[in-house]
Amino acid sequence: MGKTIEQIALQRGHVISYIIDRENAHELSLLLPTNTDVAIEFTSPERAFGHVQTCLLQGIPIVCGTTGWLKDKQQAEQLCLEMQGAFFYASNFSIGVNIFFRLNEYLATLMAQQPSYQASMEEIHHTEKKDAPSGTAITLAEGVIKHLRNLQLWVNEPAGKSNELSIISKREPEVAGTHSIFYNTAIDEIEIKHTAHSRNGFATGAVLAAEWIQGRRGVLGMADMLGF
Repeated sequence: MGKTIEQIALQRGHVISYIIDRENAHELSLLLPTNTDVAIEFTSPERAFGHVQTCLLQGIPIVCGTTGWLKDKQQAEQLCLEMQGAFFYASNFSIGVNIFFRLNEYLATLMAQQPSYQASMEEIHHTEKKDAPSGTAITLAEGVIKHLRNLQLWVNEPAGKSNELSIISKREPEVAGTHSIFYNTAIDEIEIKHTAHSRNGFATGAVLAAEWIQGRRGVLGMADMLGF
């Protein structure tokens, strides 16, 4: 993702002030409003929160797409507000996926009137992805649970109780990301699916968010940028 974001940013006429990874992590302290307009954070769940904190404390707007660290997200949002900074988070920066989020919720409102259908989900990602289920799958699951009264939580396994939404996670080589939501009865099945063909959609969305966040403050997301 980092390399793809760099390529797209350069194609769009931006200058990369720093590229920070494990080998030069200490250079994060060098980011200042005088040398960096915005940071884009795509690393790992165990490092993301620290990076977000550092950028906010140093007055750098930050766009974060790392998933798997949401237990600390509320703390990051509070710090953003205290520092009067800008923190843009999305579980998925693809424009298509964010339209899919809306479609998922709309379908869930319709299915709320059809209790005979059993909802379930499946997500497939590349073998290097560390968190399961994906952040995108969790966002989709929350959208389903929000509208289906019989569901109270998601589980990353086959559902064992009637109030559980099952998410099956699969990891396969060279898969950018596929997410499916199913509604099943003995009579038929309804399925909606989003399939990413490459990482370019995610990277382009992240760069667009970095452009859009300029001059803005607060806790922001794709719904704000897309006007949903």
